[in-house]
Amino acid sequence: DPALLRPGRFDRQVYVGRPDQKGREEILKVHARGKLFEEGVSLSDVAKETIGFTGADLENLLNEAALLAARADQKAISKTNLQDAIMKVVCGPEKKSKKIIEKERKLTAFHEAGHAVATYLLPTQDPVRHITIIPRGQSLGSTWSLPHDDSSNMTRNEMYEQIVGLLGGRVAEALFLNDISTGASNDIDRASKIARDMVARYGMCEKLGTVSYTGGDEL
Repeated sequence: DPALLRPGRFDRQVYVGRPDQKGREEILKVHARGKLFEEGVSLSDVAKETIGFTGADLENLLNEAALLAARADQKAISKTNLQDAIMKVVCGPEKKSKKIIEKERKLTAFHEAGHAVATYLLPTQDPVRHITIIPRGQSLGSTWSLPHDDSSNMTRNEMYEQIVGLLGGRVAEALFLNDISTGASNDIDRASKIARDMVARYGMCEKLGTVSYTGGDEL
């Protein structure tokens, strides 16, 4: 109710953003208490690889890593456990038991390879960290890039290249399979949102000029 935010009432608002690298490391230290780690495991390195994670994500990450270590009958959490846990938090759990027909597996492989090659060749994009065609969550495969830093500001060229990378999977399907599939639906949704924001929110279209067309609401 907007009335609650009128002057004299609850008019103090505190913005809590996602933690930066130092913040993530401190949060990891809190949730690492009582957990054993193998020699060589560095929470600082984990903090560098979890850009964009919230405090809850980081807690979930360490809990998942501990579960993976326990299932493998390990006495301590390893780097591999942490890497697998990061992928689970980012992309969802693996569904190795799901039976995939060869045609679908091949299509997914070309699709994810398209994302990876396009991203690799785009100078402003983050380096590809992980590619898989094992189903995770609702996806049949995934290509994950590791951001360089905690920057939240993007240039027009970076956004344009992000769109190119997102559509790399669809292009690979068309080029190598001479057909296209429904697998690019999420990519198209994300690319379309970026394109709309570039034009309507950030004034990056020369023809329309530096004008906001959002009216204060999401398109």
